[in-house]
Amino acid sequence: MSSHAPENPPGALAAGRPAEPLESPAEPLECSAELLEPTGEGPTRHRLAALGALLLTFTALPAAVLVVPDASVNVVPAAASALGLGDAEIPGLLRATGLSLPALLVTVPLAAVAARRFPAWAVLLTGMSILMAGVSAVRFAQSVPLVGTIRAVQGAGAGIVLPATLVLVWERRDRALSAAWAGALAGSLILAMPLALKAVPMPPGGAAVRDWRVALAPCPLLAVAAAGAVLAHPLLRGRGPWRLPASRHTERGQLLLPFVPAAGFAFLAVIAAHGWSPGARLLVAGLALPALVGLALTGARDATAGSPFGCAVVMIATGLLCYPVAGPLAGLTAADARMTGAAGIPLLPFAVAAAAALAGALAATRAGARGAVPAGHLLMLAAVLAGLATDAHGRWAPLAALVPLGAGAGLALAASLRDAGVGAALFGLSLCFPAVLAGQLLVLSLQAARLQRLRPATGAQQMYALLEGYRIWLIVAGAAAALLAGAAARLCAARARTARSAAAPLPGDAAPGPRAG
Repeated sequence: MSSHAPENPPGALAAGRPAEPLESPAEPLECSAELLEPTGEGPTRHRLAALGALLLTFTALPAAVLVVPDASVNVVPAAASALGLGDAEIPGLLRATGLSLPALLVTVPLAAVAARRFPAWAVLLTGMSILMAGVSAVRFAQSVPLVGTIRAVQGAGAGIVLPATLVLVWERRDRALSAAWAGALAGSLILAMPLALKAVPMPPGGAAVRDWRVALAPCPLLAVAAAGAVLAHPLLRGRGPWRLPASRHTERGQLLLPFVPAAGFAFLAVIAAHGWSPGARLLVAGLALPALVGLALTGARDATAGSPFGCAVVMIATGLLCYPVAGPLAGLTAADARMTGAAGIPLLPFAVAAAAALAGALAATRAGARGAVPAGHLLMLAAVLAGLATDAHGRWAPLAALVPLGAGAGLALAASLRDAGVGAALFGLSLCFPAVLAGQLLVLSLQAARLQRLRPATGAQQMYALLEGYRIWLIVAGAAAALLAGAAARLCAARARTARSAAAPLPGDAAPGPRAG
């Protein structure tokens, strides 16, 4: 909410065009058109500004998401040798390398408020500077506390970058740009772990790796490219006026709503990661999911955090399914490739899925949002079912699950964001990465439980136990996807009923009819 006219959705005003009629009415505060001052932005400047937003979308956004995966398990022997760690200290090392995701999800709500309160580019520059500092400091990782600090700094920088890029894309008021941002987010979540495992492969035969610290920053060149895009953005954008209305206290309060639950969940996840039993970890993750859905439904009742097509619920579904489904599948595929003597993890199926996410998001600009959101959920549910019917053996086997997963996530996310205000989009983003952590905690706990029960003695038996735990997770993920699809459909129906009731004429407003006498 702002002191100006209500916010526009990203596609409502683009390049000076009049606002297009919405597919279905929603709350007037969220979707009414805002009359902006003429910007004087010519066609050339408009194209350059759009190019700057695209560069941020395809560099800064993936660079932030690539902070999430932790491939240090592949270099544990080399890291333990370099740091002088005993077997009892290895869990502490793994806990330290996994601090990036908890730090990220705690930072996102605070950075969302900052990106609405201050110039978004300045917030983005701050976040990218912190992220680059964390990437550059990898060479100084000489102890477990330093490893944990570096990974937490990387996560905090990424948590600032994500909402700042969203605000700068929303500034353009272009439906295609917002769809590209949604597709890039879903595709990056799918591709993050495969890229990390490709950069940090398991050494053959237990051989020592050249430098174990590469696991702390697997793709530094992408972060460098993102820093270049951030520095070039003011030159491409020009000196036009700020095009988003200023935030008010109500919006800031709604954006801060997920902070305390996210911080508490992150704290519990860090403690439970290597010290608690798999059952206790499952309980923590199982309680986190209803809490996230409750926050999304609570925010849906507010004009600032709500949206016509439930973008907060779709953000939870995207975070819960994309990374926690694709990441462990990448690990299983890499293990299978290592057992069969293949050259590393096959990246192409995951890259095709990321491309499908972008294609699905762009398709949402042509499809009706009311039908696209449930269609995306159905595709994600079909992906989970396809994952149950296939396994990790074979180079192309993951395609059956990954392609519908990417296409469905991109389609549903872009469609749900179409008529959402910037406050609603940021509120949904604050719930996305807690869902990522919940899904990751669920799948890893299920796999650990299967390993404890089966106690494999060979590599093939270990692969079987991990695959069984992953399949149990797919059943849980399918049930969660169905429930989230129902919640999104219920929100859409409730908004439609509210809008119809508001648009219906009151009895006293009816035109007077002929009177007797």
